[in-house]
Amino acid sequence: MIFVTAGTLHFPFTRLLAAVDALPGDEDVVLQCRANGARPTRARCFDDLPYDELVAYMRRARVVVCHAGVGSVLTALANGKRPIAVPRLERYGEAVDDHQVPFGRRLAEAGLVTLVEDPAELAAAVAAVPGGEPPPLGPRALVDDLRATLAQLVAHSR
Repeated sequence: MIFVTAGTLHFPFTRLLAAVDALPGDEDVVLQCRANGARPTRARCFDDLPYDELVAYMRRARVVVCHAGVGSVLTALANGKRPIAVPRLERYGEAVDDHQVPFGRRLAEAGLVTLVEDPAELAAAVAAVPGGEPPPLGPRALVDDLRATLAQLVAHSR
């Protein structure tokens, strides 16, 4: 199963939804999104999921795809998944700015996410994820790396 979360922002993310609809194969797709208008025909869609249900879907998924938001990425990592992160972009009306791009790039450099900046590349990224359980991530290393990344982003934004 592929689990996709576009976050709970009140901005559409139609680029991601179109890429989800274009995924080849017949693997089940579960999508949590809000304010996105048209829904992918091949996904079971939810506007919102209670946190415990979202976590349960993530744990069962072969692949987790999410926007490059801190909450979604951390939830995936905390549940043993290395997510495919797709940053929302301001120019498409998906976010108030492009903060998800540097965050996603830094996490990709650290090996914590697979970054897909162009949703047209989502199918290839999903296909590259092997089946089975991912190797466990070291929680201390994750915390240290995220703390340093967030400190850099805050310092850079001043």
